[in-house]
Order: sequence, then C-alpha cells, then structure tokens
Amino acid sequence: MSNESIHSPARFVPLYGVGFARSSGEVSAVSADSPLPMTLSAPADAPAPSEGTASESMVAGPFTPATLTPIVLVLDGEWTGTVQVMRSTDGGSTLHPLTAAGGAWGRFVANACEPVWEESDGSAALYLDIALASGTLDYRLGH
Repeated sequence: MSNESIHSPARFVPLYGVGFARSSGEVSAVSADSPLPMTLSAPADAPAPSEGTASESMVAGPFTPATLTPIVLVLDGEWTGTVQVMRSTDGGSTLHPLTAAGGAWGRFVANACEPVWEESDGSAALYLDIALASGTLDYRLGH
C-alpha cells in the first residue's frame, strides 16, 4: 500500500458557512466576533399573566403558558411565608409541586424575579400555592 498524501489539485477547499445581512446590507459571516443576531421573545399570542395581590393564604391561577417559552415569576412586597409553583394537567383538580431531579423546585420564601419553568405540554397550567404567615404579597406569573 502506498503512503502518498492526498492533495487538492487547486490547493484550496471550498468552505461553507452561515452569513447574515447587516443593517447596511452587507453580508457578514457568522463568527465569534460577529455572532448570528437573534432575539428571544414571548410569542405574539402569549397568554395574559396570572397576577394579583395576596394578604392571606390562597392558590392563585391558573396560568396556561405558551409552550417552550420561559415562564417568569415575580414576587414582591413585605411578607413572610412560602410560595410554591404548582402544575396541573387536569384543570386544577390535582396540583403537583415542581421538582427538578427529584428535589423541590419553584419554592420561594422571599421576593424574586426569575424564570421558573418552561412547559412542553399544551394541556398543563401553573398555579401558585401561597402560604402567608404575615404581610402582603404581589405576584406575577407570566412570559
């Protein structure tokens, strides 16, 4: 068997890549210095958030999220207690606490503003199980 190396006859290799049009109309190849421009946003038909004020323990919801879109929880106010994000696929008859790798997830004891879930099941709805010991809590669960 021969041990000859393989050479391209023209000494070049055609490359293929992704590019995009800059605002000036010029093409720009995607690279570390020129990443593909993109924006994440809620879908145009995003559902209305579940929001309100609680001064006593209650279950708030439902919030039926758009699928595959981050869901953000905002908790604000002067309060003590716990807030647990709950999930249901039967219209709220059965509520299950969110978990991740078998551990509690979406459980809060202080003000927060963060993504808490991303739903893939179009029949699922989210609720907030609010157990207040004192104070008033403003909440918002939405996209």
